[in-house]
Amino acid sequence: MTTHSSASLTVQFTRCACIAACLACGCGVEEKAGSPPVALPTIQTKSGSEMVLIPAGEFVMGHAGGKPDEVPAHTVRVEAFLMDRTEITQQQFAKLMRDNPSPSHFRGPDRPVEQVSWSEAALYCNLRSKDEGLQPCYDETTAKCNFAANGYHLPTEAEWEYACRAGTTTGYSFGADPRQLSQHGWFAENAGKTTQPVARKKPNAWGLFDMHGNVAEWCNDIYDASYYPKSPAANPRGPDDGERYVLRGGAWNSTAERCRSAARRYESPGFQDACFARDAIGFRCVRRPPATAAAQSEKPKAKN
Repeated sequence: MTTHSSASLTVQFTRCACIAACLACGCGVEEKAGSPPVALPTIQTKSGSEMVLIPAGEFVMGHAGGKPDEVPAHTVRVEAFLMDRTEITQQQFAKLMRDNPSPSHFRGPDRPVEQVSWSEAALYCNLRSKDEGLQPCYDETTAKCNFAANGYHLPTEAEWEYACRAGTTTGYSFGADPRQLSQHGWFAENAGKTTQPVARKKPNAWGLFDMHGNVAEWCNDIYDASYYPKSPAANPRGPDDGERYVLRGGAWNSTAERCRSAARRYESPGFQDACFARDAIGFRCVRRPPATAAAQSEKPKAKN
């Protein structure tokens, strides 16, 4: 059984009381593993956040010969979605989470928010949806996600890895050499034992910043070390029940190995018996693109 009881979730969620025209660019093009880098369209939401329009496609998830919870490597297909270009910053978080506007240890408006539980991240998604006139995804009693809603939610683990890889099949979105990680992310060797302002390192080929390091990011999925062998091939969303949720991307205190595209971590949703530093956990949001955008088929232009 999951550690989220209905009562505790209700308390978490009750603590706090469009863009279709911008998406005329095509997201109907499909991406496959090993595809050359492409320049994807970015849009600005009603609330001012920048998002990348990630095309539908398939990729090889996991790592053959990797850690036990990373195997088997398996082909997964995901539908198109919008993803925040950066991790949610403290300024963005404070704008909506007025009951708990400043949970972070390392302070700074353009630093990623951290010390945020899974429930608080889900609540932020609902508040952001309401603020933009969208249908919230999370049931405020059960915390189940309605993927048919047009509001914000935490990325599924498959969506996260697909977006991180950005068409690559190597250990990192920039290649296989961990010595290049310092150009692309903040981790134990270069972060100075703290988070850093978002978007200061090179983005991946799809224009997403800090997918490796800075803060580990909550995913919507419940963690199961043995999930991959039974994962569906299309739009996997993790097991129905469990005690911990997935974290991806590594953080400021992570080794380079922990920042790999396929690396999986986990934590209790409310930090019970936390084994991952609370000030190393943040998140970013995703949402469905409007149907008018998803129906387009204009191919993104390859980067020179």
